[in-house]
Amino acid sequence: MRARGWAVVFAFCWLAGSLAAQAPQLSKLVKQYVRVDTPRVVLTHVRVIDGTGGAAVEDRNVVIQDGRIAAIEKGADAVSSAGTTVMDLRGYSVIPGIVGMHDHLFYIAQPDLKADWSSEDPLLLPQMTFSAPRLYLAGGVTTIRTTGSVEPYADLNLKRNIDSGESPGPHMEVTGPYLEGATSLFLQMPHLKNAEDARQTVEFWADRGVTSFKAYMNITRDELKAAIETAHKRGLKVTGHLCSVSYPEAAELAIDDLEHGFFVNTQLDPDKKPDMCSESQGLFTLEHMTAGSTEAKQLIDLLVKHQVAITSTLPVFEGDASSFGSGGGLKINPKALDAMSPEARRDALITQRRPASVPESKMDKAALFRNDMELEKEFVDAGGLLLGGPDPTGAGDVLPGFGDQREIELLVQAGFSPVEAIKIATLNGAIYLGRDKAIGSIAVGKNADLVVIKGNPAKQISDVENVEVVFKDGVGYDAAKLLESVRGRYGEY
Repeated sequence: MRARGWAVVFAFCWLAGSLAAQAPQLSKLVKQYVRVDTPRVVLTHVRVIDGTGGAAVEDRNVVIQDGRIAAIEKGADAVSSAGTTVMDLRGYSVIPGIVGMHDHLFYIAQPDLKADWSSEDPLLLPQMTFSAPRLYLAGGVTTIRTTGSVEPYADLNLKRNIDSGESPGPHMEVTGPYLEGATSLFLQMPHLKNAEDARQTVEFWADRGVTSFKAYMNITRDELKAAIETAHKRGLKVTGHLCSVSYPEAAELAIDDLEHGFFVNTQLDPDKKPDMCSESQGLFTLEHMTAGSTEAKQLIDLLVKHQVAITSTLPVFEGDASSFGSGGGLKINPKALDAMSPEARRDALITQRRPASVPESKMDKAALFRNDMELEKEFVDAGGLLLGGPDPTGAGDVLPGFGDQREIELLVQAGFSPVEAIKIATLNGAIYLGRDKAIGSIAVGKNADLVVIKGNPAKQISDVENVEVVFKDGVGYDAAKLLESVRGRYGEY
């Protein structure tokens, strides 16, 4: 009797797990953007880049059944039938769905931005609840961590709508409102009063369903300590875009993740005072902590020892390095420009070139960018867990989806092989989220979160931009239709 009871429990758990991967009933709205929606799908003669960092495997058939990867077999022809869609993918590659680990749902607006880079206060953070989820999915991003929310109720409700099939978009890991100190650049961020306020804030939003928290630039060590301890008691993680707290201090407080690579570590800044942000906000430290130095090795050893992940957000810094470099600005992806509202497009083009009235930076921004790349590579070589995400708020030119693709390309420029860069953008994020048994790589039994790409990004990483179909839980979304639906909308809503 006892054995039979366990058998029933096992069967129920297996069935529940199987159903979990299946997509919900899709609304009429969402179906507009679906290209493939049958219980069984066979991707024939496709190149598999599995997300583990291993070599690409040529000429495979990937079989999807009821939202999961059912088989990966030698390439062979197949015929469509009732309930089965066959896609001939000769010349195409399939990678795991991108797991975007710094993927916002808002946009930074600079009121009345002029060609001389002047604007009026306050900086605003309008929510991109309509356009951002579609851009992520069109770009091959099937899971996002919002990494700081300005409208957490909207984000939680959007997650519910996506999960129920009412809206198109990626799976969402919703981060709570920013854990910010007494001052902030942004009016829309709450301000913590003390450590007890930090504890209560974490408890409040954990009760409402957020799955992580993000500390911000002016938080104090006591507030950060309280937030981390409270989150950990709930089984949740804390990341940080820090300034008032240095990387070594945060590591000793048991933070789980640090955002923006090594750009915002303030430990060597000469004017750094306890619990206060320094003037250079970490750029001085980055300038003086070169890859391979004793200081860099000591910091990286500390981070690895404390199992602190680092999130690389190279795209958001690339434009700044280009604006102050000899290149005179960064070329923006034409498809990204098409997605922007007229105002957002205008602002993006303004920020691409340094006006004559703005003096050259005293720091070599291009050199700082290269040093951060080298530090990120050194961190991984030392055993650290590097995550990927573009911080798409931008300097105006970093958009959801497009920015996630650009992050992978820049990781290759940083010295990673294409398959290593794809692993950072897929499996590493899944590992951090504790979801690597279900997503992040291509393996039998995992969710069918897959990106069909024309070309071979294992050899030419820029092919990662050639996304045609994005499978989320076995449903194939048409990337071109999703992009067309937001043409001229990003920056507006």
